[in-house]
Amino acid sequence: MTGTSTPSGVFGRHSGHEQVVFCQDEASGLKAIIAIYSTALGPGLGGTRFYPYESEDEALADVLAVLEGLAPGTATAEGVRC
Repeated sequence: MTGTSTPSGVFGRHSGHEQVVFCQDEASGLKAIIAIYSTALGPGLGGTRFYPYESEDEALADVLAVLEGLAPGTATAEGVRC
């Protein structure tokens, strides 16, 4: 992700996500977004994506969209343990 400004996407609207955290490790150059959509039905599920986004706003939009898409499927699998 390039750019130094704070992403405005989640702060400029109510996203419905339980928590969104931005992390950065200057030594390695790592920038990460950790997002939790909902833990209302139990522990959150997660995944990792490594992708060279053009901007932090683009990365944030992708993270939030993926979680919104996964939420209905994980809710219907309540009680299933992997």
